Amino acid sequence: MTNALAFDLSAIEPEVGRPAADRLIAGDPQFRTWNLEEAEGGLYCGVWEATPGKWRIEYDEWEYFNLLEGRSIVTSETGEVFDLQAGDRLILRPGFKGTWEVVETTRKDYVIRL
Repeated sequence: MTNALAFDLSAIEPEVGRPAADRLIAGDPQFRTWNLEEAEGGLYCGVWEATPGKWRIEYDEWEYFNLLEGRSIVTSETGEVFDLQAGDRLILRPGFKGTWEVVETTRKDYVIRL
């Protein structure tokens, strides 16, 4: 066994989902998530993709992500706007509330700590 993980997303079946109906603001966004690793202490990493739409978000966890493709706008409940496109990175901390709007289908890789 090695202490490295190589992966090919095309060989992994993604989980599919969408925002909860009570959080949906606009559109019909659909998610695909490739959970690649789950480590002790509530640490997760993988790749997430969403189609256009807008919904409310509330974070209980800490998340770092890097946008790989597309364009999204994350807006905090206090009005701070993060207009994100490929190459942009963001950290969302526990307690963050606001909205996520996918303008162009977005793919990100992420690391989450519960």
